[in-house]
Amino acid sequence: MIIKITLAAAAALSLTACASNMSAPASMKFSQAALPAAVQVPAGNKVAMETVGVGQITYECRAKKDMAGQFEWVFAGPDAKLMDRSGKQVGKYYGPPATWESMDGSKFTGTQLAVAPGGTGNIPFQLVKSNPAMGSGAMTGVTYVQRSATKGGVAPAMPCGAANMGAKQIVNYQADYIFYKAG
Repeated sequence: MIIKITLAAAAALSLTACASNMSAPASMKFSQAALPAAVQVPAGNKVAMETVGVGQITYECRAKKDMAGQFEWVFAGPDAKLMDRSGKQVGKYYGPPATWESMDGSKFTGTQLAVAPGGTGNIPFQLVKSNPAMGSGAMTGVTYVQRSATKGGVAPAMPCGAANMGAKQIVNYQADYIFYKAG
């Protein structure tokens, strides 16, 4: 038996297959099961939004606190776009202070609770407890934000010393930022 499929029918089947594949990841929620316990969000919170932060981190060469004559690159602040899983910008992340802001204007700052290694050459995973949101919108009610899947962003390899104290270096990075609300 030979089955003939018209070009239109083949295109419709192809689009249906693509659509079902594209919708599957969107309906899946992030699982923190593979993350170190230190950066896992406490029970009773549910994923409210998944984003990918793509941007830059600025480091500044400063004297080490209480260590005369020693210097180090210090995290000075992030500047990243927050994209949804389809690549559409839904917010931004900047600081100091560390601030996550939705395109609707709602935003919050947070307090770091824990970090865990993100792998060689990558900034660490992070768990942040959010302060109450300012404004009304997507960031209202966020309890925690979790940074995972980090790529890059570590302090520069170039020397930091008295000769270049105050110098700033910008490095690129990417990380997932997962926002939680009380369940």
